[in-house]
Amino acid sequence: MSDDCLFCKITAGEIPATIVREDPTALAFEDVNPQAPLHVLVIPRRHIATLNDLTDADEALVGHLVGMARDIARERGLDSRGYRTVFNCNTDGGQTVFHIHLHLLGGRSLTWPPG
Repeated sequence: MSDDCLFCKITAGEIPATIVREDPTALAFEDVNPQAPLHVLVIPRRHIATLNDLTDADEALVGHLVGMARDIARERGLDSRGYRTVFNCNTDGGQTVFHIHLHLLGGRSLTWPPG
C-alpha cells in the first residue's frame, strides 16, 4: 500500500466507493466521474503505479483484472452489445491516479479514436 494513493485508500476502506465486485486480488468500483452509463474501475489490491511497473510475474494479475471486467460487462448485459476496456499509462496516456486500473466502459456507442 502506498500511503498517498487514492486507490490504496479505497482498498483499505479508508475512502468510500461504490463496490461492484471484489475478491482477495482485485476490487471493482464505479468511477466517480463516469464517461459512459457504465464506467467501472478494476484495480489490483496491491499497489502498482503504472503499467511500466508490471513484471512478467504479473501476467496472471492483469488477466484477472480483464476477466473481472468481462464478468461485470456480462452481468450488466453488455457482452453482446459491446464495451471497452482501457488501461492508461502515465500523464500523456491519460493516467491521473498512479495505481494501475482498468476502465470498463459501456452502455452507449463508443467512438474511435477516443480522444
